[in-house]
Amino acid sequence: MKPKRSLPSPISILMMVIVAAALATILIPAGQYSRLSFTDGHFQLVSKDTSINLPPAQQTLDSLHIRIPLEKFQGGAIRKPVSVPGSYQAVASNRQGIIQVLQAPVRGVYDSIDIIFFVLVIGGFMHVFNESGAMVKGLTALSGSMKGREAWLIVILGFLFSFGGASYGMAEEAFAFYPVIVPLFLAAGYDLLVPVAVLFAGTQLGTLSSFTNPFSTIIASNAAGVNWSDGLLERIIIFAITTAITIWYLVRYAQKVKADPTASLVYRIDGNVSSPYPAVETTGAEAKLDLRTRFLLILFLATFIVMITGVVKFEWWLPEMTTLFLGSSILLAFILRLNETVFIKQFLSGAQGLLSVAIIIGVARGVTIVLNEGNISDSILYYSAKLAGGMPPVLFIILMLFLYMLFTLFISSSSGMAVLTMPIMGSLAVLVNVPGREIVNAYLFGMGIMGFITPTGLVLPSLALVNVSFKTWWKFIWPLLLILLLVCMVCLSVGIFLK
Repeated sequence: MKPKRSLPSPISILMMVIVAAALATILIPAGQYSRLSFTDGHFQLVSKDTSINLPPAQQTLDSLHIRIPLEKFQGGAIRKPVSVPGSYQAVASNRQGIIQVLQAPVRGVYDSIDIIFFVLVIGGFMHVFNESGAMVKGLTALSGSMKGREAWLIVILGFLFSFGGASYGMAEEAFAFYPVIVPLFLAAGYDLLVPVAVLFAGTQLGTLSSFTNPFSTIIASNAAGVNWSDGLLERIIIFAITTAITIWYLVRYAQKVKADPTASLVYRIDGNVSSPYPAVETTGAEAKLDLRTRFLLILFLATFIVMITGVVKFEWWLPEMTTLFLGSSILLAFILRLNETVFIKQFLSGAQGLLSVAIIIGVARGVTIVLNEGNISDSILYYSAKLAGGMPPVLFIILMLFLYMLFTLFISSSSGMAVLTMPIMGSLAVLVNVPGREIVNAYLFGMGIMGFITPTGLVLPSLALVNVSFKTWWKFIWPLLLILLLVCMVCLSVGIFLK
């Protein structure tokens, strides 16, 4: 069966989006909000042509109508510049031309170097570990022990990845699990869509229902001037509902493919796509693991436990996580008694395998660069806020949901979206009598839903990791997104009346 792909490659899609963003800088009037940042113990207000220092006092924030407590700046909870409500003003147009379009992916790679290097180091670590043979042995043993109960793998892992996204913001870290999960699910009789749905859809679902995620819920609540715990119960309920719906949807599809492999959307749309990872041979009996293999698997598992602990407890981010995987790679080389030449060759081979994924991440960042350099990011926000002003509360909050879905096409960073939009939308919510927590929820739901498909997010690199086309992913995911959208709309509408 020949592949039926009709969509361009991920990088080509992103370049089209960059061109569209450049055209938008011609059509949309340029403008900017003033920005307030906290540096070196004082506030700095940057406007159209000026930059002034302001005293580090709550009075400064109150005078600018920024409803954020001073201690949030002083304690480091708010680190990025915050938009000042009511400060939008037109600026000179800076249309992005062919040179800027060509520079955008290059500059995007520069701006994303921390994530890119993290992905490359993960690739090196995984390849060194795979070459030891411990991975295949461990997955074979797990596959044998779960014989006949493979659906529970989807239930358990789907919940864990969703919980990771909702609790501490798990996202890029999931890249490290693909070489483990993909062979496991293929051995269980599923197709390549199932592991990417469990990993990517799981963590993305956590973005939608974040209840303690410091990179979205807490920062957005702070920027909106509300306590992050306000609405916590509501978010936990939506987490339980959306996670249950998503896992049901995934299990239903997976069991359908297991019963009839020709029902696979990957098979129907992409053809006979091969897995990029070593296959796992299944046997009737549970495989026994020798002591060396057990030790290597413990080291492998310990690396991820340390990573998660570091992120949750010690505020680690990409530099620390990258260092951890680099250190674990070197430790593996010592345990496996690899000489320097063999180790470097294996490590670089693994990094090379994820190079295309890393480039996709960088090119995606280029979209935001074009919009920012063209001075239209704030204009999109300004005109959206004007559109929403004066509406009835229920209509306002539903429109906020759709606006945040639109914003996510241009801004994929949850923390960046929060500090850019929340001061503006939070102030607007007061005027239309909408609880601040519901503005935060609209932001979470909008980013969460659109994050499943926006090319500027992690969907394209995730699909590239499993050789699945975006067309196949869209065919699979759109019914689920429609269900989640309806659930979120009902939740927001009910939340308006809860005091």
